Amino acid sequence: MVQERSLPSLSVPQTTITREQGLALYEDMVLGRTFEDKCAEMYYRGRMFGFVHLYNGQEAVSTGVIKAMRPDDYVCSTYRDHVHALSAGVPARQVMAELFGKATGCSKGRGGSMHLFSAEHNFLGGFAFVAEGIPVATGAAFQSMYRRHVMGDTNADQVTACFFGDGASNNGQFFECLNMAALWKLPILFVVENNKWAIGMAHDRASSETEIYQKAKAFGMVGEEVDGMDVLAVRTVAEAAIARARAGEGPTLIEALTYRFRGHSLADPDELRSKEEKEFWLKRDPIKKLGAYLVEQALATTEDLQNIEKKVQASVDEAVEFAENSPEPQPEELYDYIFAGD
Repeated sequence: MVQERSLPSLSVPQTTITREQGLALYEDMVLGRTFEDKCAEMYYRGRMFGFVHLYNGQEAVSTGVIKAMRPDDYVCSTYRDHVHALSAGVPARQVMAELFGKATGCSKGRGGSMHLFSAEHNFLGGFAFVAEGIPVATGAAFQSMYRRHVMGDTNADQVTACFFGDGASNNGQFFECLNMAALWKLPILFVVENNKWAIGMAHDRASSETEIYQKAKAFGMVGEEVDGMDVLAVRTVAEAAIARARAGEGPTLIEALTYRFRGHSLADPDELRSKEEKEFWLKRDPIKKLGAYLVEQALATTEDLQNIEKKVQASVDEAVEFAENSPEPQPEELYDYIFAGD
């Protein structure tokens, strides 16, 4: 078992959320987990094809960051993008239909698991190549800054959240884009989901500086380390970073220490990670942690949480039915949606 890094402790006030907010966070996390479990079922039943990378275990990062943002803010993802899309508001039925390759999918059946996109929800895409989304997110943040400060559009105060894994933090795009973002004080959150493994490479064997948030110092930007298994901690850090970005104070590099409960993809036998390591992190399940907190603080009852779980399960089941009954893309539409005018 790789030496575990101590999770940072963040004092979150007991009154940090209302009952309504707490239940909304819980529902979003349960939606992510339930959706991904259904994806695994459909994949192994031969209803989905290609590579499918699931997000189980990392839900606190997506929910904590995206639910702290406004609907008109921008979100940019990776190849592990289903849950980011759901948190950003893309309907479960559209995401599921895309995974089935159907015309009703959010990318018209042309993207599949790794290329979700929704202009309506400012979801700028999933990207198959490691670190590919970082320049795209930086460009989105640049256009917000440019429209506000050069074109005088006072409504252009949107913030961009850019998600990527620990492996991407060793790529050139990461360093180049952090430099540009700091130089121009772009309104962007660079969110590193450090789940310890880049496919089969342990993070501490791949980076000379294993504490990724420390790399922010080289660019004079704020770097934050947070427990990525605690949605309230992630939310607290994200809210502060979003406020700085919206106020024109520039970018933040957030390293969320998290863990994926499944293999790199559904085709991965996951033989490299030890049983002890997996059990260590399974005990920190972010959904169970939030549920226990809500009950302890009298913000919800066990029945409330169970009702949310039933509601979400019904929604995901409906998404599968919608996807299965949706039409396939037509061959004559092959050349559609290539240009912006389409």
